[in-house]
This record gives sequence, C-alpha cells and structure tokens, in this order.
Amino acid sequence: MAGLAKLEGKVAVVTGGAGGMGRGIAEELLARGAKVVIGDIERDTVAATASAIGAVGVVTDVSKIESVRALADETLRRFGRVDIVCNNAGVGPFAKIEDMTLDDWKFMIDVNLWGVIHGINVFLPHLIGNKNGGHMVNTASQGGLVAFPRVGGYCTTKFAVVGMSESLAAELAQDHPKVGVSILCPGPVNTNINRSSRNRPATLAAIGARDVEMSDTTKDFKGAVNWLEPRQVGEIVADSIEDGRLYAITHPEMFGPIRARHDAIAAAHAPGG
Repeated sequence: MAGLAKLEGKVAVVTGGAGGMGRGIAEELLARGAKVVIGDIERDTVAATASAIGAVGVVTDVSKIESVRALADETLRRFGRVDIVCNNAGVGPFAKIEDMTLDDWKFMIDVNLWGVIHGINVFLPHLIGNKNGGHMVNTASQGGLVAFPRVGGYCTTKFAVVGMSESLAAELAQDHPKVGVSILCPGPVNTNINRSSRNRPATLAAIGARDVEMSDTTKDFKGAVNWLEPRQVGEIVADSIEDGRLYAITHPEMFGPIRARHDAIAAAHAPGG
C-alpha cells in the first residue's frame, strides 16, 4: 500500500485534534515538518491547542456533514490542498447493551462512525485528486478487533470503522494506488475520553451509558497493560503513514484475545466446526 515517505511540507487534518490522541498525532506530524489543521468541537480548547502547538484550529462537529465540509474549506483556503486526513474524533461512555438507550446509540454512532464517514466523504475526493497521492488514518480501537463486556456500543462503531477502512484500502489499491489508508487500533492511552459525555448534545437527554475511569477499560483484559501517552500514539501513526501500513497498532501485547477470536472463527470454518 502507498505511503508518504516524507511528511515534511505535507498538509494534514486531524479531527479531535485539540486533546488526547488527536493532539499527540498533530504534535508528531508537526515535528516531522507537516502543516496541521486541527478540528475539534470545543472552541476555547481548539484555540488554545492550536496556539500552543503551532497548528491551525477550526471548530468542528464531526457528527455534522456541514461542519466537516467547513473544515475542508478552511484547509483548502489556507493551504490549497490536503495530503493527510486523520479521522480521529471519538467518544467512549460505557454501558451494558441492555442498559443503552436509543439516545446513547445515536451519540456514539454519530461521532464514532458518522464522524469517520463524513471525513471520508468530504476529504477522500481531495486525496484522490492530489497528484502526489495522500493518506487517510481512521481511528478504530482494539475494541474494533475484539469485543469486551460493557462497551458494546463502542465496539459496534469501532468494528464498523475497521471493516469500512479495510474495504476502502482494497478499493484504493485497485483504483487509486497513490492513496493509502491506516487503521489506528489503540489500546489504553492517557486521554480525556473518560469525560466524552461533556459534549453530548442536549437533545439526547436519556442516558444509560456513562463516563467511567479509564482504568475500568482494561479490567476484562487478562495480562499486563502498558498505558501510553498521546504523543507515543502520534509516533506510531506517523510511522504508519510513512511506511504505508494498514494497521497502526499501539499495544501488540493485547493480541491474545484477538488471536482467540480468530482461532474461534477458524475452528468454526473447519469441517464439522
């Protein structure tokens, strides 16, 4: 798959870029010489982060197509093109599926899935039209490769992002080989996703899913877990863009449950399985 060997001078857009993994990705891209536009929903945080790291900040609600179009318009107005798009914005409240309300589902799907769909719909034509090619990074999760209890809504969106991104990568390899795709599948990272419901629309009042302490996200994983800082994730993402890697994995030590899932699927496909 195509990669961008040098990031210096490239124009990158990072949604959810004002904090957490998004900021870490933006900082690393800047460090490698890229020009970066961050989109995020919180106006004051966008302005503060953009000023602090030397990026361009644009207030963006990825759940709304008009807002993502405005992000693209501002990027093109300032730089004339886009080379890298990181569809990273996401939310992660917890709940058993039986306790989730329809409003919980809407909040989760609007940001985690429709946010990526909107990013693809708006920015992919610009990447395809870029004579030098481009790269798209879609943020999924280890929860997009194997499911755990109490995060069914989150896993639903992240499994969808993985499948959509794999299909996109295959299509681009056939039709537009200069455009690559990476799927970011992070494990535990020190971010503020444990406060993601602060941006839940007021129109979605019925709450079954709630924010939890991030330490609870690993209680169903058997084994030692290394918590990463956002900038470390940014380094993995930047390497994946340069190398043209489909999967950007932050926690290889978490492969055990994924292997068990794959083994179960393989066994079910065996004769008599």
